[in-house]
Amino acid sequence: MSISTSTPPWLLLIFSLPSKRASERVGIWRKLQKYGTFALRNSGYVLPNTPVNQERLEWLATAIRGFKGEASVLQVLAIDDLPSDVLEERFREERKPDYTALIREVKQLKPSEQAFSTQLARLKRRFEEIIEIDFFESPLRAKAGEAINKAEHPATTQARVGRGKLSKTEYQGRVWITRPRPGIDRVSSAWLIKRFIDPKASFLFNINPTIHPEAVPFDMYQAGGFGHEGEKCTFETLCTRFGLADKKVRLIGQAIHDADLDEEKFGRTEGITINQILKGWAKQGIRDDELLNRGMDLIEGLYHSIA
Repeated sequence: MSISTSTPPWLLLIFSLPSKRASERVGIWRKLQKYGTFALRNSGYVLPNTPVNQERLEWLATAIRGFKGEASVLQVLAIDDLPSDVLEERFREERKPDYTALIREVKQLKPSEQAFSTQLARLKRRFEEIIEIDFFESPLRAKAGEAINKAEHPATTQARVGRGKLSKTEYQGRVWITRPRPGIDRVSSAWLIKRFIDPKASFLFNINPTIHPEAVPFDMYQAGGFGHEGEKCTFETLCTRFGLADKKVRLIGQAIHDADLDEEKFGRTEGITINQILKGWAKQGIRDDELLNRGMDLIEGLYHSIA
């Protein structure tokens, strides 16, 4: 998510309500939860400074004043005991229970049950709601998307995982599509595609790959293309499917895995550092294509640094 550097990065809502306004207080609290705010210990509520969040908090402050309370919405440069990187991680932690509960419900679905389609549609809507307030992309977002994908297309997913290696000749000069605001897995996957699979590849960004049916999706939540498979991130999936055995690529894949899935499986930290740089650039409002190219340059540098 991009936050302009010309304005303070955070919004802070502080308010008070008369003690007799218990039901109104509950209603305000529910809205704060719905908006994805992070609660400070001193009863302030923080959100990233975006136009949507600004509007939501301003309307909420107006409602509080209508209940005879007091409310102020502040634009904040910094919080002394919560540096921006720590605060961003707190927001990611806030979303973990949401995604965990969603994944659990999705896995409990049974296609044979009559209400399966209705239940799946409900969980897909819930997934979109969580994404809307997942401001700094929790590592569990991709896992939740993959769980929904498997529930929606069980046969397709099984066939895709079970197929053998693919031929690079079928993927030359193609258009590849992924989600906007590319992070570590998408950037490194684009580098892998360009470097080892399709040297003339071009890239598009959209949340809906069906808009460009000719394009090859990667790291998308929808079925088809290349994405997370089992415990593999997209980079690892591409390596497996195209039989890439380069030692340096394998080591980079380990770094990408640990950074993208927020794990310490391989104990490699290079991807974490690169991911932090990408997030910093994204905050500066850099275009998706420029963000992708810069990230690919970083991965290329990492490749040449490995002995």
